[in-house]
Amino acid sequence: MTEKQKITLMVNGSTETHWVEPRRLLADYLRHDVGLKGTHIGCEHGVCGACTVRIDGRTARSCLHFAIAVQGSEIETVEGLSEDGRLAELQKAFHAEHGLQCGFCTPGFLLTAEEYLSENPAPTLDGIREALTNNLCRCTGYVNIVKAVARAAALPQVQEDANHDR
Repeated sequence: MTEKQKITLMVNGSTETHWVEPRRLLADYLRHDVGLKGTHIGCEHGVCGACTVRIDGRTARSCLHFAIAVQGSEIETVEGLSEDGRLAELQKAFHAEHGLQCGFCTPGFLLTAEEYLSENPAPTLDGIREALTNNLCRCTGYVNIVKAVARAAALPQVQEDANHDR
């Protein structure tokens, strides 16, 4: 069955309707059909987390979902985090703490961290580290990513770490 099918998704608040082959991955749909390049495809096995998006409010690996399988769903990509073109607080924290590094894994980390912080508004540093274990950073720069998430949560440990770094 390779005949294209018409699907409609709500992507970052906009209705997107396209004809896609049944085997079209959601990640490819977002990048090539919708034109949102923030969702990255790393391992294509759901291991690295670079393709993380939110499907109906929950984070998921877009490389493990066929686009037609999420017909009618609401999808949020990293582009959906900003409001009116301004960076969200979490994005600002990543910038301030140099958690962006090469940027390839950043979209997945941002969406994972945002979901975690929404469910854990007062996390511990260990809790942040555990929450982010499903995302891989090729730069191996987890320290600054954890600091960024802690900054976004306004944890006092961030200030303590900063004092130790001096």
